[in-house]
Amino acid sequence: MGRAFEFRKARKMKRWSKMAKTFSRIGKDIVMAIKEGGPEPEGNAKLRAVMQNAKAANMPKDIVDRAIKKAKDKDTSDYKEVNFEGYAPHGIAVMVETATDNNNRTVAAVRAAFTKFNGNLGTNGSVEFMFERKCHFKIPMGELDPEELEFELIDHGIEELFAEEPEEDSEEQATIMIYGPFESFGSIQKELESRGLEILESGYERIPTNTTKLTPEQEEEVDKLLERLEEDDDVMNVYHTMG
Repeated sequence: MGRAFEFRKARKMKRWSKMAKTFSRIGKDIVMAIKEGGPEPEGNAKLRAVMQNAKAANMPKDIVDRAIKKAKDKDTSDYKEVNFEGYAPHGIAVMVETATDNNNRTVAAVRAAFTKFNGNLGTNGSVEFMFERKCHFKIPMGELDPEELEFELIDHGIEELFAEEPEEDSEEQATIMIYGPFESFGSIQKELESRGLEILESGYERIPTNTTKLTPEQEEEVDKLLERLEEDDDVMNVYHTMG
């Protein structure tokens, strides 16, 4: 299995955002999707993807409805996607993706986090080349044959496909993860939908081309910065090269 599999496995072992943070992020995604392509999922592929993610996260309907109402309000500011790049302690590269309606606030918060935890905020392009941007989809395995499906989807842009079995005694279903280039999101989504396959989750990730192994003590130093960044309301995703 490839780097996407190893990257996802490593991320699942980490303590990521709590439920409220997840809902906040999806709420912003709903606003941005509606502002960009309108409120009807049938004609807005980006919104369809976000609504699937809301369902996968068990996001309550009332919170979804509030986000949709907020997006339709003409007085609601649009969110601007802004990325930050820098280094954590011990030479670990960090990519921070944010969605903000107040750039000054976000810049100050991200800079303060890097400074407080002995990191260095860099310039655009300083670490982005160390990551490959990929799109991903999660679908139920059901009766699907992963190897056969991978062969059939190659022409639609996928690069890697692997099965994820649920943990023992878990009630979760077996799923299939699909990865492809960033620019192939639309073609893969369209093909999966045309086959009538349920998309449980979808989105984008930045996968490090190389990782650095640290001692437990060094990892703890880096984690302090990563956790502070993750806690910020404007931060959507944090990627790093720590192995």
